[in-house]
Amino acid sequence: MEETLRYSKLKKLSDEAFRRRTGIQHSTFIEMVKILKSAERKKLALGGKKPKQAMADRLLMALEYLREYRTYFHIASSYPIRESTAYRYVRWIENTLIKDKTFALPGRKALLKSAMQFEVVMIDATESPCERPKKNSGVSIPAQRNGTPKKPNGS
Repeated sequence: MEETLRYSKLKKLSDEAFRRRTGIQHSTFIEMVKILKSAERKKLALGGKKPKQAMADRLLMALEYLREYRTYFHIASSYPIRESTAYRYVRWIENTLIKDKTFALPGRKALLKSAMQFEVVMIDATESPCERPKKNSGVSIPAQRNGTPKKPNGS
């Protein structure tokens, strides 16, 4: 695996710290890098320029985007690349990992066929009116608010 300045710093972390930082286990990260390198070899066989950033760094960019909701501008300022390049890297990595289906989640049909029992709790969140006090006569309330005495009856 290529050694990069960023990945070499993360590589020294414990497994738990690596997972907390990236959101995935170190073994999963290494597997993702292998898949991405294989896809990149196929892509470069058709022609094109080799990216300056190492694959591990590009995967870290994508994980930062997905995990931390960082903008492409922030990612580009953290790495020596342009914002449009960060966008291209992240989109390519997402699409490549989706196409590979190694990390795909089971579909709805697989969940329905499984022997696991699911318990669903439904909560009624409909709107219900609040009980409010009835308004008094219109004459007494404004007088009390303004601090003026009430009008005497019969005058």
